[in-house]
Amino acid sequence: MYSSMPDTIEFVITPFTDLTNVQVYGMLKLRSDVFVVEQACVYPDLDNKDLHTDSQHILCFKDEMLLGYARCLPPGVSFPNAASIGRVAVCASARGQGLASALMQQAIATCRSHWPEKDIEIGAQTYLQDFYARIGFVPISPEYDEDGIMHVDMRLDKQP
Repeated sequence: MYSSMPDTIEFVITPFTDLTNVQVYGMLKLRSDVFVVEQACVYPDLDNKDLHTDSQHILCFKDEMLLGYARCLPPGVSFPNAASIGRVAVCASARGQGLASALMQQAIATCRSHWPEKDIEIGAQTYLQDFYARIGFVPISPEYDEDGIMHVDMRLDKQP
């Protein structure tokens, strides 16, 4: 599925099996650049969740350059009773332009269309808690350390 926003931003939303080799390489490189290199965090990025048959991958391109990525997972994969959004990353050169908000709106819409009766939960890095709160997520756990970075679980309730 493709959708666009102004300024030639294009979103590709697809299951893992429909990603091209170049798209897989791009998403893994972006995740590594942001989470491993920038945040100096060695963690098991390849967690088999990418391969789940119901996972949806959102890639954000401008002029064929990958600028952002997010992963939507069905209920029961990351959280027992909720869909989830994770691995949200925007390349450094594209930050501060509203892309993360647009990417999250695409991810929320993707979760709503695939799992409409479920809440959406995320494991948010605590320094981004205010960003996610502006989108509508509320904290549902105390802060916790995950791979040396403080996180908090947050939830966006299903639509009535």
